[in-house]
Amino acid sequence: MNPLTQFLGAHRLRKVRPPVPPVARIAVTTRPIFGPWGGGNQWLLQFSRYMHYAGYEVVHDLGSGADCVIIQHNGLTGAMSIGFDELAAWRKANPRGRVVHRINDNDVRKGTGQMDALMAKFNVLADHTVFISEWLRDHHAERWFDRSRAHSCILNGADPSIFHPVGSAHWKSGEPFRFVTHHWADNRMKGFDEYAALDSLIADGTLPNVELWIIGRWPADIVWKKARTFGPCAGPALADLLRQCHGYITASRWEPGGMHFIEGAQCGLPLLFHEDGGGIPELACKYGIGFRDNLADAAKRFISEYTHHRSAVLTRPPSGDGMCLAYREIIQRVLAEV
Repeated sequence: MNPLTQFLGAHRLRKVRPPVPPVARIAVTTRPIFGPWGGGNQWLLQFSRYMHYAGYEVVHDLGSGADCVIIQHNGLTGAMSIGFDELAAWRKANPRGRVVHRINDNDVRKGTGQMDALMAKFNVLADHTVFISEWLRDHHAERWFDRSRAHSCILNGADPSIFHPVGSAHWKSGEPFRFVTHHWADNRMKGFDEYAALDSLIADGTLPNVELWIIGRWPADIVWKKARTFGPCAGPALADLLRQCHGYITASRWEPGGMHFIEGAQCGLPLLFHEDGGGIPELACKYGIGFRDNLADAAKRFISEYTHHRSAVLTRPPSGDGMCLAYREIIQRVLAEV
C-alpha cells in the first residue's frame, strides 16, 4: 500500500473512531448546538471537528480526565457546562492541567453591564488568553486585562468545507446586484438600521437594479419594503443562499469579531462594512470598503469596484483551517510547557 493510500485510510478511520489514546483531552465549557446559532457555537462545532481529526478528544465536562480546559462563554443567559467554582477546584486539584480562555464578547455591543466583569472573573484561572480581535483585546485592556500576560489575537474563520466560493454567483455589469446579510440575533446593534436604510434606498430608486436579501431574524417592528427575507438557517443551506449573492453587507456595531461576514467572504462575497464595526474592520478592510454615514455613495462605489474586491476575497479568503491551527498550536504549547 502506498503512503498516500495509507494516509487516506487513516483519515477515514479517524472520522469514525477517535485515536486511542488521544494526544490530549480538551474540555470546553459550552456544549454544541446543531442548527442556526451564534458565532461562538459555529466556532465550537468547527474547533471540535478539527481537534478530533488532529488526534485530540473534545469533551464538555471535567469528569473525563481533561488535560486542558477551553473557557468558552455562552452569553449572560446561556448555561456553561463547567462553572467557575468547578473549574477553580479542578485547577487546584490538577496542577498540571492548563486553561485557555477564549474571549469573544463585551458589554458595549449588547448594552449590558456584566459581561466584562464575567470575562475578568474567569480570566484569573487562565494560562493563556485568546481574543478574537485586537479591538476586543484593547477594549478589555482598557478595563481589566493586563497586556503583559500571555495572550494571542486569533481572528475567526468559517468551515471551508461548507463556506467556500465554488459555484458562487459572479456579477456582470447590467445585471441586478444582490447584497445579503444574515444574523441569528435580532439585536438592533447588528446593524438593522442600516439594512432598513439600504432597503429604502432600493425602494425609492436611489439604488436601481440592486437587491437585498435578509437571512435569519430581525426586529419585529421592521417592515421590509423590497428586501427578500429568509428564516434562520445554518451550514450548507446558509452557504447555498450566500453563494447566490454578489456582495455581503455588515453594519454590526462594536462587534468583538463576528462570524457572519466571514461566512460571506469565504463564499466569495466582497464586504461592505460599517467602520464602527469593532473588530470587523480588521479583516473586512482586505475584502471591500467601509462606510459610516454615506451608505448610498458607498454602495455605488462598492458595486463599481466589485471586480477588484471579488479578486481579493478569492485570492486569500479568511480560513477556518488557519484559525483552528492557531488554537491547536497554543494548546500544544501550554501542555508542553507543563
